[in-house]
Amino acid sequence: MPWNEDHKSQTRQRILESAAVLFSRQGFDGTSIDNVMEHAGLTRGAFYTHFSSKSELYAEALSTAAQKNIVRLKGACPSDRVFDYLSDAHRKNETINCPLACLVSDVAQQDQSVRDTYTRLFAGFVSHCQSPDSDPNDRKQAMQQAVLLIGGIAISRNLTDEPLAQELLDVCRSLALELVPTQG
Repeated sequence: MPWNEDHKSQTRQRILESAAVLFSRQGFDGTSIDNVMEHAGLTRGAFYTHFSSKSELYAEALSTAAQKNIVRLKGACPSDRVFDYLSDAHRKNETINCPLACLVSDVAQQDQSVRDTYTRLFAGFVSHCQSPDSDPNDRKQAMQQAVLLIGGIAISRNLTDEPLAQELLDVCRSLALELVPTQG
């Protein structure tokens, strides 16, 4: 019995979603193709039907993870987005994690296409921090907010002192809210 027309695209999406979760949690070196395929409920043999390399999968998985976050945060007011992003659940891997924060040092060790993808995602993140009718000063504030959000989560994920991690998130939330553009 032949597969339906959507089978290949659905399978590819399952692989990307599994890779997005695993790479965000374990990085490039900590995640194997076998891990991704098992997590997706597929065999390793199906991998090469969809991707030519682990690096290609990694770059596309970064975009998939970012898109999941955009969908999740879309429509929320800027202050709610700050609280959701700088949440304890995000810090503890309980939500789809932002690849910009989770993989900030991991990406630096990858090839140009992965780093280009990261660059594009960062630029998009900065744009999401800007108000729609922004001026050049808003761009500066949006970049400051983006770095504060990403850096706050990235550092807090590495701290073993729970009160210190919570204090860091609280400080980052406070500063990030000061940078939220006012609607005029």
